[in-house]
Parts: sequence; C-alpha cells; structure tokens
Amino acid sequence: VQLQACGGGLVQAGGSLRLSCAASGRISAINVMGWYRQAPGKQRDLVADIGSGGITNHADSVKGRFTISRDNDKSTVYLQMNSLKPEDTAVYYCRAQGGYYRDDDAPVMFGSWGEGTLVTVSS
Repeated sequence: VQLQACGGGLVQAGGSLRLSCAASGRISAINVMGWYRQAPGKQRDLVADIGSGGITNHADSVKGRFTISRDNDKSTVYLQMNSLKPEDTAVYYCRAQGGYYRDDDAPVMFGSWGEGTLVTVSS
C-alpha cells in the first residue's frame, strides 16, 4: 500500500494550508488514517487521526485549529490547518492502517507511511 501526500508549503503565521494523502494499492479496508509531524530534532508525534466511521482524535496542540477528514471512496485523508503558528513547522506524514486479502484469501494487515510533506510557518 502506497501513500502519496501533498499540500505542504510555506505560509505566514495565521495562514491556512490543506494537506491531502491518497492511499493506493491492494486495499480491502482502511481502518485508521492519520497525520503525524516531526520537527527538527524532535520525535514524530500524532497530530490527528480518524477511524473508518468518522470518529476523530486531535492532539491538544491543534484542537480548534486543525481538522482531519477522510473520503473513504477515494481512500484519501485530509488535514485542514488554520491559524498556523511557527511551532507548527514540521514535516507532516500521513499513515494508514488496514488490511487486504492475499490470493489465497489469507488476511494481511498493513500499516503504511507516506513520504512526508514539509510545512513551514514564518513569523
């Protein structure tokens, strides 16, 4: 399963960006899709995730500013980022967890990462 993210860039503080990430490949179901971020010298942290039924979870640092959503028909997850702050600067990675069936009908679970897209917020 491959994930292709796009939408990063340079924006001034207070501005907005929308990230998107599309999953492709052999997929039967995607249970959870999410966004993580990693700033220079720091660990990768969860920003937000969303289940197949639409239940969302946002990190406290982005609540009220970022909104995660998904389009199950397109196997795509979005992250709308408003009121951006310089501390939001990071590489943003999307992740998908789900499963598919092999040719012998054996179930296989996967957890895939996208390559990351850089978001830079200037003060």
